[in-house]
Amino acid sequence: MRIVILGPPGAGKGTQAIEIAQARRITHISTGDVFRAASDSGTRMGLKAQEYMSAGKLVPDEVVIGVVEERLKQDDCTGGFMLDGFPRTLPQAEALDRILAAMGTRLDAVINIATPDEVCEKRLSGRRLCPQCKRGYHILWMPPKEDGKCDDCGASLIQRADDRPESVEERLRQYHEQTASLIDYYSGTGVLIDIPGDQGVEALADAIELKLDVLSSA
Repeated sequence: MRIVILGPPGAGKGTQAIEIAQARRITHISTGDVFRAASDSGTRMGLKAQEYMSAGKLVPDEVVIGVVEERLKQDDCTGGFMLDGFPRTLPQAEALDRILAAMGTRLDAVINIATPDEVCEKRLSGRRLCPQCKRGYHILWMPPKEDGKCDDCGASLIQRADDRPESVEERLRQYHEQTASLIDYYSGTGVLIDIPGDQGVEALADAIELKLDVLSSA
């Protein structure tokens, strides 16, 4: 299967993308990993992306699309893939359709983990990280034994800048600005699957698998 996963920050799409890829025996493609790999391997688009990133500039759509296209043409994607973090904009979605059409294929499903902002805010703002051993915690659902201290090494836990309330609010605002048109676009193509994201990790995974099973058997 060829799948795209969408969802706001805090929806859990990264976790679900990995699970789905393993269950379906398809290649998980995270755009962050793709950029790093393209840069390390010195591909034409990877070097272009590195130029922008090294200068602290936003990588333009044509370069992002080029990097993803290079990745999709690798042999391990012939049996299917799970795209995590791409597309983020309508032009990227349209470009992806053109790339796949040129390869003689198309998307089978676009999973949208529809999660209310208040749920995302609670999930993200409650995260804490040990700066030494990198163990993660959540003040509500996975708290440390001693408040503010890592269970393993005793270091004082920190809150990442991206997880502070003002940052979370801005990340959600940007997501809604960018993806509202994406959801409409994929809804019009008949491949969009909406899954409520305000449920536990296992329940969410089961709901997604059920939808994909129905799609596979159709």
